[in-house]
Amino acid sequence: MELHTLKPAKNAIKRSKVIVGRGQGSGKGRTAARGNNGAQSRSGYKAKPGFEGGQMPLQRRLPIGGFKNPNRITYKPINLDILQRLADTKKLTEIDPVVLHANGLLSTKGKCKILGDGVITTKLKITAHACSASAKAAIEKMGGEIHIL
Repeated sequence: MELHTLKPAKNAIKRSKVIVGRGQGSGKGRTAARGNNGAQSRSGYKAKPGFEGGQMPLQRRLPIGGFKNPNRITYKPINLDILQRLADTKKLTEIDPVVLHANGLLSTKGKCKILGDGVITTKLKITAHACSASAKAAIEKMGGEIHIL
């Protein structure tokens, strides 16, 4: 026995039917191994995503939940340490939404809320759309003032 004479056992390898639906003699005639009638036996069949065979699909069985308030006001949070850094680098004493927009911290129609994270070490006059109680206390403690739009 040599390697070039080895062969698989008789009937061990069965050739799959490559050409189907070409007459009864082929063994895969009539339905071409696709079962009987129905959409899946037709050419070009493709199930839509979520299709469950005519049953009500899951995305339509589940209830619609949630609510989006169209009148909600969203504020861009700006902390005291950001304001202090801005005042130090630009040598500012007054900060308002126009200054924040010019320095890339706020969009043109955006609203800002001053939050009390960080420390403020200079006297600043700040104009904003909203302010937290801790931020207001920290600004007034340094002798500054906050004006709410």
